[in-house]
Amino acid sequence: MSDEDTETTGSDDVGGIDGFSTDLEGTDLGDDEPKQGLFDDLLSGEPIFENKEVLRPSYTPHELPHRSDQINKMATILVAALRGETPSNILIYGKTGTGKTASAKFVSKELESTSQKYSVPCDVEYINCEVTDTQYRVLAQLANKFIEKNQRRIDDRIDSLEDRLDALEEYDERSDAADAAGDETEGDLFEPPEVEPVSTDANTSTSTGEGGETPSSDSTDETEGSFTGASTDAEPGHETDDSVDATLPPDHPLESTPFDSREEVEEQIESLEEDRDSFEEVPMTGWPTDRVYSVFFDAVDYDERVVVIMLDEIDKLVEKSGDDTLYNLSRMNSELENSRVSIIGISNDLKFTDFLDPRVKSSLGEEEIVFPPYDANQLRDILEHRSDVAFKGGALSDDVIPLCAAFAAQEHGDARRALDLLRTAGELAERSQAETIVEEHVRQAQDKIELDRVVEVVRTLPTQSKLVLFSIILLEKNGVHSINTGEVFNIYKRLCEEIDADVLTQRRVTDLISELDMLGIVNAVVVSKGRYGRTKEISLSVPQEETEAVLLSDSRLSDIDDVQPFVQARFEN
Repeated sequence: MSDEDTETTGSDDVGGIDGFSTDLEGTDLGDDEPKQGLFDDLLSGEPIFENKEVLRPSYTPHELPHRSDQINKMATILVAALRGETPSNILIYGKTGTGKTASAKFVSKELESTSQKYSVPCDVEYINCEVTDTQYRVLAQLANKFIEKNQRRIDDRIDSLEDRLDALEEYDERSDAADAAGDETEGDLFEPPEVEPVSTDANTSTSTGEGGETPSSDSTDETEGSFTGASTDAEPGHETDDSVDATLPPDHPLESTPFDSREEVEEQIESLEEDRDSFEEVPMTGWPTDRVYSVFFDAVDYDERVVVIMLDEIDKLVEKSGDDTLYNLSRMNSELENSRVSIIGISNDLKFTDFLDPRVKSSLGEEEIVFPPYDANQLRDILEHRSDVAFKGGALSDDVIPLCAAFAAQEHGDARRALDLLRTAGELAERSQAETIVEEHVRQAQDKIELDRVVEVVRTLPTQSKLVLFSIILLEKNGVHSINTGEVFNIYKRLCEEIDADVLTQRRVTDLISELDMLGIVNAVVVSKGRYGRTKEISLSVPQEETEAVLLSDSRLSDIDDVQPFVQARFEN
């Protein structure tokens, strides 16, 4: 340790860190208690949240207030899957935050749990088409999910068959020991009884288990590998009924199975291993689409089951890739031999089916369910329902939930917005180490969420749109009001020269200004100048400093030097 360090930390090392001063005055060096650190101070306050995840959109609650009608309608359609039938395809419509995805996930969880309860094979797969937005990616993701499920089920069946082989080996050892004991006791007076093999005659069946009990379906069909996609069928004529072969010992491990010998079990294990190894995972790029579809088709049809495919934001998939994916999925049932497929499409766009092929539209939209927006009272019920779990007792003042509900109701009844407001208000209160969330925290959260939305929109703009927006900001910073398109175009050209970017035409720049207007970033109004014609007056609709900071965080725009806009003199009429 250097002399400087020694002077800073004292003769004893009490945790001084380079670059931070350590005040030892009034400190008991003999005290072993650690000093308060940066995060210790933040953790010293009493937490407000009990379970913050309850307020996130990804959370699926056990109860969805004011959506029982829609949930019951979905359930009456999907109950056909539990009878082994193909449910009708469903299209779910509604604006953002109306509970579409949460309700569909809730019903799908109930469907899968009930299918396990009644031993009815049923799989539900969820795809977010805003992320997985091409036919290749959708099919590849589905194919890999079903390949993984098939391999897991095959492993379970192999384990069960290997357990059967172990039981058979144990049985043979017990039989040999019993035979040996009989030889020693009886000598040559009696011959040991021979166990005759299981008969394969048409009239022979073996369906009762140990102690005369009837085995469950798990121990016959599923456990022993009697399923589609693997060669598990017994030899011709080997059928199962309620009779028992009198020559078969009652505790024989192969009783009530389609196998007559150890060799048949081993052959079945080998066949299953070949099936498992034959599955090839689909890469996310590189294969022809028809090959991906073929692998997906084979993976789905390997087992007998009903498959429900849930496509969230389905309109994004159609917008990006057309309706080929929906056409292929909706026509699968005419080719599948063992499985049946049903589709649930979820969309914010009520009119997206107008762009579908008539054949796809007729097969896909068999059932339609509309989710209306929540009103303020319904949003209040939802927030109260979640807040009971999310917050500690007494953490909310009485006016917080009504205010969150009122703000969200103004924006088309968006429950997601209401939950974000409540969660952000709680986070702001916790950071300020307040014991209670009050109205002021909600108003701060409203401003923060709005700013976060603007920041995200601006950050993801294309470079040319960022240059146009930056031009408008520079004009406003220099005191120009009622900016017109020509002034924006002049600054835009100079910015393009600064970063060596292509210069678009003035007509194209006008289109980009209109796009910024649609996003709510600028306000562009066409006004009449009388005999001087019409022009578009432009003003900024978002905070200037924060927006400029986001633009300058772009590596290309950060190289721009201070550009002073040149504004021509105006003749006001």
